[in-house]
Amino acid sequence: MSERILVVDDELNIGRSFEIILGGEGFDVETATSSEEGLKKAAAERFCAVFLDIQLPGMDGLEALRILRDKQPDLPVVMISGHATIERAVEATRQGAFEFIEKPFSRERIVLTARNATESGRLKREIELLRDGDSEILGDSEGIRSLREEMRRVAPTDTRVLILGESGTGKELVARSLHRSGPRANQSFIRVNCAAIPEELIEAELFGAVKGAYTGADTARGGLFAAANGGTLFLDEIGDMSLKAQAKVLRVLQEGEYEAVGSTKTLTVDVRVLAATHKDLAAQVRNGEFREDLLFRLNVIPLTVPPLRERGDDIRLLGTNFLGKYAARHERPTPRVHADAWLKMQAYPWPGNVRELMNVMERLLILGRGDVLGLSDLPAEIAGRTDPVIPAVSTTTLHPYAGLPLKAAREACERDLIAAALERHEGNVTRAANELGIERTNLHKRIKSLGVNEE
Repeated sequence: MSERILVVDDELNIGRSFEIILGGEGFDVETATSSEEGLKKAAAERFCAVFLDIQLPGMDGLEALRILRDKQPDLPVVMISGHATIERAVEATRQGAFEFIEKPFSRERIVLTARNATESGRLKREIELLRDGDSEILGDSEGIRSLREEMRRVAPTDTRVLILGESGTGKELVARSLHRSGPRANQSFIRVNCAAIPEELIEAELFGAVKGAYTGADTARGGLFAAANGGTLFLDEIGDMSLKAQAKVLRVLQEGEYEAVGSTKTLTVDVRVLAATHKDLAAQVRNGEFREDLLFRLNVIPLTVPPLRERGDDIRLLGTNFLGKYAARHERPTPRVHADAWLKMQAYPWPGNVRELMNVMERLLILGRGDVLGLSDLPAEIAGRTDPVIPAVSTTTLHPYAGLPLKAAREACERDLIAAALERHEGNVTRAANELGIERTNLHKRIKSLGVNEE
C-alpha cells in the first residue's frame, strides 16, 4: 500500500506539482485548498504526513497546525510558505512542525522531506507500540535480557555506541532508550537515516549549507549536527553513508568541528553520536567502502539486537502486546490467538523481524474471522500453506514469466535481475547499480518497492 500524503495549499499548481513529483516516487497524494478542507480530510482518512501552507484563506496554517497536533500528535506536519519570516518559522517549529520549507522548492527537497516525514511518523508509531511501562525493550529471552543489562550499564555514560542487528529488530528503539537514560536526556534526540538521503545531499543534511552551495540551495540551511547540539545524533544505517561524508563525520568525532557545505567558517558542536547498521562494517572496510578509522571511533561499545527468530516465547509476548494495542487503536475487541497459531508463528523465521510481526498482528486483527484467530487466519507463508500464485506452465516451451500480467511479469523480471546483481556483489548496492546501469539512489528505491532482500 502506498504511503498517503495530504497537501494543503490554496495554489492549485502547488498541489498538482506535489501530485506529479511524489506520485512518481510511489506516494499517494491527496490535496486540499483550505485549512478547513484539509482538517476534514485528515480526520476522515489516514495520512503518513501533511504538507501545510501557512498563508491560507480563512483559517491560517498555524491554527490548522495546532488542531492537527492536538488531534494527531504523531502525524508529521511540514509547513510551507512563500512569505516566510523567521518569527513564523520559529512559531511553527515551537508548535511541533516537523520541518519548515520555503517556496519555490526543488523536486529533490520535496522528495527528501516527504521521505523523512513519513519515516519519522512510522517510527513514532512503532515505538509507541513497543513501549511497555518503564522498559521499552519488551521480552524475556536470554538475548533480550543480556541486551537490557548492557544498555543499563552503558546508558548513563556519554560514550559512543554502535548498534548492530538485522532490519526490523528495533535498533532505533535501543538508541532512543539509551538517550532517555543518559546524561543528555533533556536535550534533543535527532535521527538521520543515511540510506534514505541521496548521496549528493547527505552532507548538506548533516552539516548544513550556505545559499547557492549546490543546485536547489535557494536559502541557507542548518544541519542535523547543529540541531542535535548538546543532545544525541543517531546515525541510522551508517553503512550506507558515502566515503566523503564519512570523512567529515570522522572529523566531528575527533575534533568537534565542521564546516557547512559551501562555507569556510568552522563551527563547533557537542553531541553524543549513536550509530546503527544491519551491514557487516568490517567487510565493508575490507572492500574499501567504509573507513576503518571511523569504525574504530564509532565502535566503542557494540550492542547487538537479536533477530526475532532467536527470541522464542518473546514472539507470543510481543504479538499479544501488539494485538491489544492495535485493537485499542482501531476500537475493536481484542481477539484470542489459538495455541496452534502461536506455534506456527514461533516456527516461522520472521525475515522482517519485529516490524514484520507488527504488520502481521494488525492484519490478523483487521482480517481475522471470529473471536479466536487460528491457522486459517495466518498468512500463507506463516501457516505453511502453498497457495498457487500463477498457473503451472511448461518452461521448455514458454518464458518463465508466462501466464503473468504484463506489469507483474515486468516487476518479477526486474526483481530477479536486481537480486542476482546484489548476490554477485555480495549486497554492495553501489556496485550492483553500476552493473545495472542505474543510479544508486534509484536502485535503493526499486529494492524497497519490489521487496528485494538486500542481503
